[in-house]
This record gives sequence, structure tokens and C-alpha cells, in this order.
Amino acid sequence: MAGIHITDIESAINWWRAQFPSPDGITACPEVLALAEVYALMVYYREHEADEATLPAVAREAWLEWYATTPDAPCIAICSTSQGDAQCKGCGRTFEEVQHWTAMTPGEKRAVWRRITLDAKAWRFNKYAERAGRATGEDHPDPARLEAGGA
Repeated sequence: MAGIHITDIESAINWWRAQFPSPDGITACPEVLALAEVYALMVYYREHEADEATLPAVAREAWLEWYATTPDAPCIAICSTSQGDAQCKGCGRTFEEVQHWTAMTPGEKRAVWRRITLDAKAWRFNKYAERAGRATGEDHPDPARLEAGGA
């Protein structure tokens, strides 16, 4: 199983805090408490990733609920892997990642998102950033919807 990066744990905590703000500035909802425990242990042990398979059940469910609010696939419907490239110029995924995307776990998908975001060389981050802004997160969307003025 893939590792869930500490920044994703932090994002999930902040998402849950926005969903259920503390009524008194001290207490937190169970999801925040579960994720905060994972986060604290990661900081204490200087770990950058938590194992997706061994997260405590409440923390895993809380993380998965946050994950469901993020775009699934980085595809912008300009897939150069279909033209023989080992890495897609449009989204930055490798041929294998594109082919196996639907079978990947949420943690594996987030690891790919993290890599391509840090690399920032894919067209979704520069040449076609506006197109990426219109992308819905589905894998291999209809290119016509992503064109300027598309619905």
C-alpha cells in the first residue's frame, strides 16, 4: 500500500475543521482528533508518510471522506501516452499510471498527484493551466468540455 503524505493529513484536518468548527475553540470533532493523532505521531517520529493500510479506522475513514472531495485524475484530455510517450505531457502520469489509474488505491493516486505537482512540468501546470482549471477530475474527460468556452 501507498503512504499518505503528511500534507494530505494536514489538509484533511483543515477540511474537517472547516466542516465542524470547534464551538469553544478547544474541542474538536472525532475526525479531527483521529487525524491529529496520526499527524502528531508523524511529526514526533519525523515521518513524512503514514501507511495507508495501517491507519486507525476512524482516521482512515476521515481521510477518505476528505479525499472524496479532491479531483480524482489529473487528466486534461491531452494524453500523449496514447501517442507512445512514456510520460504524459498533459498530466504528467506515466503510461503505467494512466493504464492502471482505476485500480490504484486513494493513497497511490495521491502519491502520483504529489509527484506531478512537485515536478510541475506537465502542461496542466503551465501551458494548459486554464484548461486544468476546468477539468472535473474524471479520467480521460471529453476534450470538447475543456476547450475555452466549453460547458
